[in-house]
Amino acid sequence: MNSSITRRWVRGSLLITILVLVAAEAVFLYFTVSTNYDSVRRALESRVSTIITQLSVGDTQTEEGRGVLLRRMLEQFSEKDKFELMLIDSSGRAAVSTTGAVPAQTETPDDLIAALQSTSGIGSAVYRTPMGEKVMAVTSLLPFAAEDFIAVRIVTSLTLVDESIGGVTAASVALVLVVILVSVRSGVFFIRSIVRPIGEIERTAARMAKGNLDIRITNKYNDEIGKLCDTINHMAGELDKSERMKNEFISSVSHELRTPLTSIKGWIETIERVNDPSDPSFHRGGQITANETDRLYSMVEELLDFSRMQNGLKLEGEALDLVAELSDAALMAEPRITGEGIRLVYEEPELPMPVWADPRRLRQVFVNILDNAVKYSHAGGTITLEILSDGVNAYVNITDEGQGIAPEDLENVKVKFFKGRGAVRGSGIGLAVVDEIVAAHGGGVDIQSELGSGTTVTVRLPLYKKGTDEPPEKGTE
Repeated sequence: MNSSITRRWVRGSLLITILVLVAAEAVFLYFTVSTNYDSVRRALESRVSTIITQLSVGDTQTEEGRGVLLRRMLEQFSEKDKFELMLIDSSGRAAVSTTGAVPAQTETPDDLIAALQSTSGIGSAVYRTPMGEKVMAVTSLLPFAAEDFIAVRIVTSLTLVDESIGGVTAASVALVLVVILVSVRSGVFFIRSIVRPIGEIERTAARMAKGNLDIRITNKYNDEIGKLCDTINHMAGELDKSERMKNEFISSVSHELRTPLTSIKGWIETIERVNDPSDPSFHRGGQITANETDRLYSMVEELLDFSRMQNGLKLEGEALDLVAELSDAALMAEPRITGEGIRLVYEEPELPMPVWADPRRLRQVFVNILDNAVKYSHAGGTITLEILSDGVNAYVNITDEGQGIAPEDLENVKVKFFKGRGAVRGSGIGLAVVDEIVAAHGGGVDIQSELGSGTTVTVRLPLYKKGTDEPPEKGTE
């Protein structure tokens, strides 16, 4: 992971930084050289122009006079230590020089060729002397005749200019290297500030993956990494909570399954021992065995339903009357409710309430909620069914007068495997199944309860508009 992030940083940010700096350095050096050389060229052109101007305003107007004046100006040239001044004859060669020695030439100088081709009559060139010295020459054509001379040429060494450019280049390169070094160091520091906590997170997550859900990441960061640490710690807490609930669920289910199995086994042994159909114990044993078998079947079906829902709940929806479905569920549950000494109150509305739902799953929702209401109610209490509509959604309220739910357990009662304080027999997934089914229908389940006063479960389902072939859109709260 470390090498991967570093490689991506080198290929991305660092490489781009280096390329930008190199390009900026190249542009800077180009303009530095151009600026310095242009300054030298302008200085040379200024001096040549001054000489020609002085010659133009002089008193001598003949060719010979101008030639003599040119020679005298060369002899009196005050900057011989910086510049070499020459007079170029018609053959294109230097005829007179301030150094006293005329340089040997085999070819016409490039600056003279440039001057001849230029409309301004001025040309320049940079070249190296036979001794290897880099120089710049500027030639200006004479605008008048002066003996055999056709141009004035001035030459200067570029050694000091190149040394100055070299110093600037060295300083700029050093600055670029410093910037690259700072970028590398800051980048490495930044990468380490990411890689180290990520490595810690990775190691902690690996330990969590092995089942050690008690550990937590020490959060020392107030940024995205800190948020990631908090998220992973929260995830570990939820997984730990889910793991504990799962273990409690397994223990609870094991106990719930063992109880009817023990009862069935004991009564079968009793029936075998009696072996007399006329004996009251024989008849009672058969009835208890059948009841406990039904109880086992219901529990196994509930577990299978929950398992199927984890892989995606499939509905076989159709348009149906919610009032009729609730009435059927009340009719099925009434014998058990009255058998427990509880009163059922339900006034069936006269008008139907169409919904799009799976009738089998919808009946399962009402049966599960009514089963809970019975389990947590006391003899002499009342279970009330009520169905309402606001024109958009239908609401089914199932209210009991039982023991209620503790406030600290209320928010978790729809969580799978959760069994709150005072929970009676059961798997602990009944309301989780109800919530899954209702959510799949586009509705919602709301639970209001007060400890010691009872509980109201509200099932909300979107109404279905008759005459359409598609199920309704998800209802609104």
